[in-house]
Amino acid sequence: MSESFLEVNGVQAGYGDVRVLWDISLSVNKGEIACIVGSNGAGKTTLLNTISGIVKPTAGSIKLEGKELVGAQPDEVLSTGIAHVPEGRRLFKGLSVQDNLMLGAYLRNDREAIKEDLEFVYEIFPRLKERATQDATTMSGGEQQMCAIGRGIMSRPRLLMIDELSLGLAPRLVDRLSETLLEINKAGLTILLVEQDVMTAFEIAQHGFVIETGRVSISDTTEALGDNPKIKEAYMGI
Repeated sequence: MSESFLEVNGVQAGYGDVRVLWDISLSVNKGEIACIVGSNGAGKTTLLNTISGIVKPTAGSIKLEGKELVGAQPDEVLSTGIAHVPEGRRLFKGLSVQDNLMLGAYLRNDREAIKEDLEFVYEIFPRLKERATQDATTMSGGEQQMCAIGRGIMSRPRLLMIDELSLGLAPRLVDRLSETLLEINKAGLTILLVEQDVMTAFEIAQHGFVIETGRVSISDTTEALGDNPKIKEAYMGI
């Protein structure tokens, strides 16, 4: 039976005097894939940045298995078990694929387990092993996304947050990445996915949250959301 894992309650956040999130509340169950969908500017990226400690909330609570994260620095959030794959990949130019992956483990000192996780990343993304010594930023967009996800996995997280999985990628690569996320999830990793491509998000996730102008307007199973006439018209072009 699913149990509450990530709890976001009444969160308000923004940039300077501009508020982006207005009393956001959502709950992600342990072991599931949940998605956040919405139009550009709805607050999806700001929400992930707030959860990961990059943006400081002005109100509300964020808890992972009961541990309060509001006020924590990004490295403290990471050490708690939340890894954030940012929009645009954000790989380090001049560093190899393997060096970029190893940066995901910079808070860890369990060397043998790190080696095991690196082999796991190379197993699910064999292209990265082929390009281990190549400058990560010279790879294709899809390969860079694999590297960014792999870097997140290298922290051995309990919750993996991915911002815009499919951005700028060919449908074939999106399908491949989606299949890999399902494999990772089956291994026990909880995933929170932000995705502008609603159909892709609903195919991957079990539960979804629709954000409009900084608020959660609808929350339901992705099956129910996919059948919702309002969602079909607004986000799926049906």
